[in-house]
Amino acid sequence: MPTTHAHYARPIIFLHWLTLLLLIAVYATIEFRGIFPKDDPLYAAMKSWHFMLGLGVLFLSVLRLSMKAIWRHAPVIEPPIPAWQGALSSLVHVMLYVILIGLPLAGWAILSAAGKPIPFFGLELPPLIGVDKALSKQIKEVHETVANVGYGLIGLHTLAALYHHYIVKDNTLPRMLPMLNKRQG
Repeated sequence: MPTTHAHYARPIIFLHWLTLLLLIAVYATIEFRGIFPKDDPLYAAMKSWHFMLGLGVLFLSVLRLSMKAIWRHAPVIEPPIPAWQGALSSLVHVMLYVILIGLPLAGWAILSAAGKPIPFFGLELPPLIGVDKALSKQIKEVHETVANVGYGLIGLHTLAALYHHYIVKDNTLPRMLPMLNKRQG
């Protein structure tokens, strides 16, 4: 089902929103683990779910990029946006994909370097790198910093979509929500 002039292909739309739901869960599990003492099984469960859902984000992101390669053309924004907005949008999307793929890989590397198992919904994935506790701590610091940048990028992405929908009144948002588009194809 190729992309039409009005909206993205439904599988791409589905994966976009599923990725968002997983991201919310990934961020929520790591934030909420702090309400439990470190020796509480719920603390460990939150961390485990954080790792597994993060790897789910990695899987979905690779799948999304593969599908975007198949459906190469994004629906046209009508009316057309200025070139600088298109360039900024492309930059933000690239940065989001770097985060969507880089953070889960970093999490996998953190567990690998710490010598811990890498859980994935009943499976144990192989380590990416050898045990190196100091490296694990360094990667974890970068992982946490980039994750905080992710909050800002997700917020910027959301605000831009809402700005285009409610202020500019173009079809930026309906392209990803075809039920808002009267000209569904």
